[in-house]
Amino acid sequence: MAGKAWALLCAGALVVGATACSSGGTGSDGTVTLRYAYWDKANQGAAMDKIVKEFEKSHPKIKVRLEFTPNREYWTKLQTAAAGGSAPDVFWMNGPRSGLYSSQGALLPLSDLIAQDKVDLSVFPKSLLDLYTKDGTQYGIPKDFDTVGLWYNKSLFDKAKLSYPDASWTWNDVRAAAAKLTDRPHGVWGIGAPAWNQTQYYDTIYQAGGYVISEDGRKSGYDDPATIEGLKFWKDFIDNGQSPTVQQMTDTDPTEMFQNGKLAMFYDGSYDTAMYRDTKGLNADVAPLPAGPARKATIIHGLANVIYRKTPHPKEAWTFLKFLASRQANEIQAETGSVIPAYQGLADTWVKSTPRFHLRAFVDQLPDAVPYPVSANTAAWATPETDAMTKAFTKGQDLPAISRDFAKTMNAALAEEE
Repeated sequence: MAGKAWALLCAGALVVGATACSSGGTGSDGTVTLRYAYWDKANQGAAMDKIVKEFEKSHPKIKVRLEFTPNREYWTKLQTAAAGGSAPDVFWMNGPRSGLYSSQGALLPLSDLIAQDKVDLSVFPKSLLDLYTKDGTQYGIPKDFDTVGLWYNKSLFDKAKLSYPDASWTWNDVRAAAAKLTDRPHGVWGIGAPAWNQTQYYDTIYQAGGYVISEDGRKSGYDDPATIEGLKFWKDFIDNGQSPTVQQMTDTDPTEMFQNGKLAMFYDGSYDTAMYRDTKGLNADVAPLPAGPARKATIIHGLANVIYRKTPHPKEAWTFLKFLASRQANEIQAETGSVIPAYQGLADTWVKSTPRFHLRAFVDQLPDAVPYPVSANTAAWATPETDAMTKAFTKGQDLPAISRDFAKTMNAALAEEE
């Protein structure tokens, strides 16, 4: 493909010292092989395989090699590869890290290419597009989106003779159920309360009327009383022995505890649906998140596909990225039940993919969804946040004091962004 967009692309690549832009292949027959990195093989591996096969059918001169790395290692590996000029041609990106990678010149600007090829971005939610936009430039095209639901073990509810959660539930219903469902002699806790942001305390912070970061991105909300109330919702379960301790949930992932029938309730994202569906012997379902004292709320987030700015195959990478953004690729994601596709109008296909679960609960929460809180350099305060909240959730620690102290740390990091 020739034209203004590719001229600008190559000029930009030279600025960051990339190898010369080339549409040539690596094989003797002119075939180009792209590397595509992702981190969720258990839930999305089948969908990724099918998407690649469908792409290669219509683009025989472009091959795609999937590169799986577990999430816990993905970002360290990617950061090292990007710094060394050897990152994959196309890879998954999340909202919290998008600003950092784009500001450091690791991501290929897409706006001119999108305009030149008339790619319709109106089929994607604006909130997700905005996560991957910096200074008016688009750096990623949304792949999927996720909200959070209340997963529950139906067998444990039946044993305790409790009604299943529904859309009318509030925090008080969760507290009452957790107390009745906790069966310590049999190693069962009413709920899991890990110090996880997206699926646990971000949701309850907003449900309590608090906030993580101000709308202008300049102030932390961790010293706000309502934010602290949202955090305390989880700490109380740990202090009351109705949730495993922080150490126990460090030793054993709480998703595994839920799969093994050790947790009666667990807040988790729509992206883990396939994992729970494929867990033998798990009699579970999902309901909307219970309302807090201020409102209903669920965090909405979504991944994007991006192109490495130093890719030696920018033309082919863009061709592949356009396919990933197509309705066809998004339908594959929906039909396999892996994730809710970002492409609007396909949520029902995903809901119908796994009829044993009430997946409509995730989609019905969209009017109450709050965008994942980010700043220009979320990474600067994300790790300290995790450390602080892990400490705060530990039994015997002063959660309000730790939260207020972290607000100072976060505010200092935000001040550096200005």
